[in-house]
Amino acid sequence: MAVIANRRSAMTLFSGPTDIWSHRVRVVLAEKGINIDIINVADGSRPEDLLVLNPYNTVPTLVDRDLILYDSRVIIEYLDERFPHPPLMPVDPVTRAHFRLVLFRVERDWYPIAEKIIEIDDRRKLNRARKELKESILSSVEVFAAKRFFLGDDFSLVDSTIAPILWRLPLFGIELSGRARPIHKYMQKVFERSPFQESLTELEQEMRQ
Repeated sequence: MAVIANRRSAMTLFSGPTDIWSHRVRVVLAEKGINIDIINVADGSRPEDLLVLNPYNTVPTLVDRDLILYDSRVIIEYLDERFPHPPLMPVDPVTRAHFRLVLFRVERDWYPIAEKIIEIDDRRKLNRARKELKESILSSVEVFAAKRFFLGDDFSLVDSTIAPILWRLPLFGIELSGRARPIHKYMQKVFERSPFQESLTELEQEMRQ
């Protein structure tokens, strides 16, 4: 694997153009202004390099010379440590642990439902999944209202994880109710950030056109 990694002088990301897990990585890359070669991997098509580099044959997969990473959480935390400015996680261990717990909950509670909505054909199951995700997002409305960003005054890895879900709400057929005003304000603030706009692929841009 080191031989293949060494063929690439720059850092490389194998990324799905509409994949939520890949999008969170692209948000972090844009926030930090990291120069990287992004290879778009369409559904049902995997480059030969990726087949060799990643035993799970999944995206996102990051190649940084001899280092190969293929879990989005591992990738974003590595990027935050490898390129420390701007920091996207708090320094204090207790606060940092709290942020990681929220990341875990979003990954366990929101992302699987979002993937299910995309894949489900059965209307009844689809409506149930939409309702479940909508209620889960709305249950956090007070957290959205409390700070400038989700857990603090600075953009963090948590925001980079939440934003791809919220961006796809029209695609999911989910419309948030009037009591979700803090969430709408949050979305406007995050979506207008130039790094977030830079993180979007053409297919992701079309999700809100």
